[in-house]
Amino acid sequence: MIYFGIGNRPYLDILIGKYTSHSIGHQNNTVTKNGTYPRLEKTFYLQPDVIEVGRRLLGKVLVSKINGVVTAGMIVETEAYAGIDDRASHAFGSRRTNRTQIMYSSGGVSYIYLCYGIHHLFNVITSREDEPHAVLIRALEPVDGLDVMLERRGLDRVQRNLTGGPGLLTQAMGITTRHNGTDLTGNTIWIEDRHAEVAPSGIICSARVGVHYAGVDAGKPWRFRIRDNPFTSPAA
Repeated sequence: MIYFGIGNRPYLDILIGKYTSHSIGHQNNTVTKNGTYPRLEKTFYLQPDVIEVGRRLLGKVLVSKINGVVTAGMIVETEAYAGIDDRASHAFGSRRTNRTQIMYSSGGVSYIYLCYGIHHLFNVITSREDEPHAVLIRALEPVDGLDVMLERRGLDRVQRNLTGGPGLLTQAMGITTRHNGTDLTGNTIWIEDRHAEVAPSGIICSARVGVHYAGVDAGKPWRFRIRDNPFTSPAA
């Protein structure tokens, strides 16, 4: 497993509980500026294999610019959902509703929905138009704008529950359902390649979380995590 520096520091330089919001405040000086790192282009999102995209998003950096404030986190956990043939997908059986219509868009937009009426879950739509594939971003390692992320989450120190879950990371990043359908090649939410390389041996593959209803598809190993990363979500 090979990692390169993220946010001008070595991987895992920030450990759980190591920094308080006071001690990390200066790190806002390193927030991402447009053009500093290459963004993923439309062609990345148009790849037909959503399972491969779910893997390849590990190590990439999700960035939000909300009300002029930039926050960013390295993607450390994902889940892939394979459209109309995947019983765990919202689009299974070609289901189209007001909520799922965005899933049928050409890859490279966001699909954000409410879970239990309170958690805003961020997904990346992939593949071509009318092929409703999606990758759920389940956890981030915080990188830039940490003091803002802590404030949004009501925390005073870096710990796993800052961004270690799909509903937690969106709160930290300022992402809500009003960003549903956002163009991921635009200037509000995007994903960067900061040259963090994750070897295949450094990826844990397991069943997706909370999809027991999906029958034979429930056990498919389409949840991907960076091994030993302390920010992956605690769900079994």
